[in-house]
Amino acid sequence: MREQMVARCDHIEEAYEFMLAYAAQGLASDAGSNAGAQVRQFLSRLDAALTGLGDVFRAVVAAETPAAAGQFQPFIEVLDRDAHASQAAVRLVLAQPGISSQLVDNLNASIHLRALLTDIFLVDEVLKSTQPAAQA
Repeated sequence: MREQMVARCDHIEEAYEFMLAYAAQGLASDAGSNAGAQVRQFLSRLDAALTGLGDVFRAVVAAETPAAAGQFQPFIEVLDRDAHASQAAVRLVLAQPGISSQLVDNLNASIHLRALLTDIFLVDEVLKSTQPAAQA
């Protein structure tokens, strides 16, 4: 489960980095450009990474630090809320017939996505600090 959590965090961070670059291109639509074709792929991977994100982190905690599970639960609830709110915004963008750079820039600026990124950075550090000694 740890590997799945790390992979999801990586997908979220990669999508955000791509979206920053896409937003800077000033494209009116995703149609007809290489970056445009990629933006839907990155957003789709982001959507998939967000699905059940809190449950995956909960499973990692249960497997690796069961005695501390109660301490993690309030944060997992925050992570769940932020992932759901971000996912709603991502799906709204994906539903559009054309994805402009401005639309992606607005998604990047969304407080929900920014909160999620901060959550992910925190989770990443927690996973590093709780890594089993055999893997360190």
